[in-house]
Amino acid sequence: AFFWLVSLLLASLIWFVSVHLSDREDAKLQYGLLIFGAAVSVLLQEVFRFAYFKLLKKADEGLATISEDGRSPISLRQMAYVSGLSFGIISGVFSVINILADSIGPGIVGIHGDSPYYFITSAFLTMALVLLHTFWGVIFFDACEKRRYWCLGLVVASHLLTSGLTFLNPWYEASLVPIFIITLCTGLWAFFTAGGSFRNVLKCLSCKQEDDSRVMMYSALQVPFED
Repeated sequence: AFFWLVSLLLASLIWFVSVHLSDREDAKLQYGLLIFGAAVSVLLQEVFRFAYFKLLKKADEGLATISEDGRSPISLRQMAYVSGLSFGIISGVFSVINILADSIGPGIVGIHGDSPYYFITSAFLTMALVLLHTFWGVIFFDACEKRRYWCLGLVVASHLLTSGLTFLNPWYEASLVPIFIITLCTGLWAFFTAGGSFRNVLKCLSCKQEDDSRVMMYSALQVPFED
């Protein structure tokens, strides 16, 4: 979360300086600078994700050195999941904090012709971003470990695309639907990257059903008979 905050700080400074050095009366230029700031923020987030990966690799080597069996007690996949989740949570907090502040009032959403679904769509968008950062963390760390640079490019490209789609708001159908499609596809990709398979899912479900049937049978046998 700290690494994500540092990336946001640097992106904010770049955007702030560029705005003050430009013509603030030019609306099109300011809108372009806003898009530029969003792109810089995405790129800096991925740069700091890579920096965090390198830091964890150093820490992992140190833990393996002092451990009794010569192996680190924390796997790379666990670190990738925790890293992505922390990126997602802090990103979601910053995405929704101003929206929650605006919801206090004054006024009613949609009273001036704006969309009345502003808050609910913002909540769904924040949820998608939290999930996406978690999935991106798993894929990114695995790609760095195995040197799959095309995977790194796809992660950065999907992050840029997701950020760019938010500029279509308040046309929510054009932004939320593609973002959730990206979330679903990225989630499946992260699932298989982490070693998952449909066979394991079916095996898990079959074991769950067997356990439920055993519990039901055990409960039935424990029911006392009445005279």
